[in-house]
Amino acid sequence: MDQGIWAGAGSAIASIMFMWAMASQFFPSQLETHIYKYTSKLLRGFYPFIVITFAEYSGERLTRSEAYSAIQAYLGSSAAENSTRFKAEMDRDEKIVLSMDEHEEVTDDFEGVKVWWTSTKTTTESKGFSWYPAPEEKRYYRLTFHRSHRHLIHYSYLQHVIKQGNAIKIQKRRRKLYTNKSRYSQDNYSYTKHEWTHVPFEHPATFDHIAMDPIKKQDLIKDLLTFRESKDYYSRIGKPWKRGYLLFGPPGTGKSTLIAAMANLLDYDVYDLELTAVKDNTKLRKLLIEVTSKSIILIEDIDCSLNLSGKREREHGERKEKKDDGGGEEVDESKVTLSGLLNFIDGLWSASGSERLIVFTTNYVDKLDPALIRRGRMDAHVELSYCTFQGFKVLARNYLGIEDHALFGEIEGLMDKKNITPADVAENLMPKAKGLQGTGNGQVEACLRDLVQALEDCEQVLKGRGTNLVEVR
Repeated sequence: MDQGIWAGAGSAIASIMFMWAMASQFFPSQLETHIYKYTSKLLRGFYPFIVITFAEYSGERLTRSEAYSAIQAYLGSSAAENSTRFKAEMDRDEKIVLSMDEHEEVTDDFEGVKVWWTSTKTTTESKGFSWYPAPEEKRYYRLTFHRSHRHLIHYSYLQHVIKQGNAIKIQKRRRKLYTNKSRYSQDNYSYTKHEWTHVPFEHPATFDHIAMDPIKKQDLIKDLLTFRESKDYYSRIGKPWKRGYLLFGPPGTGKSTLIAAMANLLDYDVYDLELTAVKDNTKLRKLLIEVTSKSIILIEDIDCSLNLSGKREREHGERKEKKDDGGGEEVDESKVTLSGLLNFIDGLWSASGSERLIVFTTNYVDKLDPALIRRGRMDAHVELSYCTFQGFKVLARNYLGIEDHALFGEIEGLMDKKNITPADVAENLMPKAKGLQGTGNGQVEACLRDLVQALEDCEQVLKGRGTNLVEVR
C-alpha cells in the first residue's frame, strides 16, 4: 500500500478523532482520559507513518525559522528536480527565487529511504486592529516518512537537509549592507516596523587596496581567516563564536576601507549600527537578535556615538539639571547605557548569534572608556596611522600601475619627515586628465609631482608616528 492510500486513511482517522472529541464532552473526565489513551495507541498501530511539521515563523511570528528557510532552499534545488509546480517570487534584490508551490508534494531519497515533502498553507483572519481585517497566511513544510526509519531521519537526514540548505543559501545569497534606521511599510492595511533596512553590499575594496605595513596586513588577514574556521574551538572553550576589532587612527587613514576589505575577504554581511538611533537597551537587544551569522556588526566613531565615558556622563547630568531648571527644551536622546553596550558585546546577549565580528572605529582612542576596549571585548587593536613609504608603494601600484620611479626616493625622504594620510596620498595620485588613468608617462610624472608638492606643503612635522600596529591576543 503506497503513501497516498495511507494519507487518505489518515484523513479518515482524523475525522473520527474530531467526532470523538465532540462526543467526549458528555463523558466523565477520567473515563475520557482512559478511552483517549488506549484509542490513540490502537490508531497508531494502523498508521505506520510519522509527520513532522516545520512552520515558517516562530515566537509569535517575530522571527523567520532558520530551519524553514534552509528546507526551502534545499527543496528548491536538489530534492525538487521532478516537481512540476513552482512558486516564483522576487526578493528585495529583484532576483527571481523558486520554491515549491502550495500543496505540492515532492519525493526525496536518502540512503535508500523514501520520504515525502509537502508545502501547505493555512489562512486565518488577522487579529490585529484594522477597519478591513486582512487574512493571515501561515506556511508550513510537512515531512512524512515510515516510522521504521525514525532514527535515520532524526539523526542523519534532517541534519543533511539543514546543512545542504544552508550551503545553498550562502552560495546564492547576495551580501547586504544593513542600517538600523527604522522605517514603516504598509502591509495588508496595517503598518509593520522593520528593525533593519538594507542595500546590496557592493564595495570593491580588498586587502590589496589597503595602504598599511605588509607584515601587519598579513597578520590581520591570518587572524580573520583563523576566526572563520574556529567554530569547534570556540565551542570547546565555552565562548560565543565572535571577535571584537578596534580600528583607531586619524581621519583619512582607511578605517572604513579596511572594514569593506574584511567583509569581502570573509564574505560577510555588514550591519552598520547607528547607536544614536537606538532608543534604549531593550531596543539594542532586539536589533542584536535579528543580526544573522556571517556578519560584521559595525559601530563607527564610537567616541561620538553615545555619552559613554564618565566625563561625558557628568556633563550629561549637568545639562539635564539645566533643562529641569527651565534652561532649555527636552531633547529625545538615546538611552543606551555603557552597561547595556557591554552586555551587547560580551554579556549573555552576545551569545544570541554566531560567527560575527564586532568592529568599533574611532579617531580618538584615548576618549574611550577602558572597560569598553579591554581584551575579551575588543580582542584585536588595529592602529591605522599616517601613510608610510610602504603604504605609498601600494597606492602607487593601484592608482598608477607602477612599481618604481625616479621620484620615489624624494617621496620617501619627505614621508620620513611629514604627516600625510593615505586618503591625501590617494587624492594626489588620482589622474586628473581624462583618458590618462595611469597609462601615460606624463600623467604618472604629474601625479607624483603633485604628491611631492603636497608633502612639502605639510606644516606638521612628524612626531612619534606609530606604525600600522595590529595587536592580537
